[in-house]
Amino acid sequence: MPLKELTERRNLLHRKSDAQTVLKHALDDMEIGPVALVSSFGAESVVLLHMIAQIDKATPIIFLDTEMLFPETLTYQRELSEQLGLTDVRVITPNRNDVLTEDVDGLLHQADIDACCDLRKTRPLADALKDFGGWITGRKQFQGGQRAQLPLFEKDERKIKINPLTNWSAQDLQDYMTEHNLPRHPLVAQGYPSIGCMPCTTRVGDHENPRSGRWRDSEKTECGIHFENGKAVRQGAAA
Repeated sequence: MPLKELTERRNLLHRKSDAQTVLKHALDDMEIGPVALVSSFGAESVVLLHMIAQIDKATPIIFLDTEMLFPETLTYQRELSEQLGLTDVRVITPNRNDVLTEDVDGLLHQADIDACCDLRKTRPLADALKDFGGWITGRKQFQGGQRAQLPLFEKDERKIKINPLTNWSAQDLQDYMTEHNLPRHPLVAQGYPSIGCMPCTTRVGDHENPRSGRWRDSEKTECGIHFENGKAVRQGAAA
């Protein structure tokens, strides 16, 4: 079945499904094929990680260590994986030769943000996902920008992206974490509601969009992991 038709059918099938049901069905969907959860182990990642742990602790979890993450994120990733009993967490890093060729001094982000994301996120993830038919993301509509009209299932080149939390609100996430007594990322309490690489993440004010601390003073809103028509999305570029 063509992927576009497959996503349309799954969106229709799950239009009233809760996130857990979407996850269970996606992980067992023979037409999609093998599925992995791509997790940043960021501010809200624990929700999906906990849901996955309740379904199948052996689900492949792909964690991109860009080698520019906060130390708190790396510690949180290790501790949370152990606490939830996740048995197939795959820590992916940028290609060593590519880094030595393109960013040996670690300053590429200052000259070309998109090139840095491509080197440290997009390419390593594409390689990690090559054997999967689909992947699960934690994106939500309330985050705005290109995500405002985000469907549950979407075609992404030759794969299917599954967004189980697309209709969740910020309060829904907090309520879930509280109900299940889940550990928060330590940087959230320090003013980081959205957490990426250290050089490109800043604290967020009380009345700012939670993602405004990512690539501040730049039009960039996505790292390149998520595309529209094969291109990284910048502010206002989404239809």
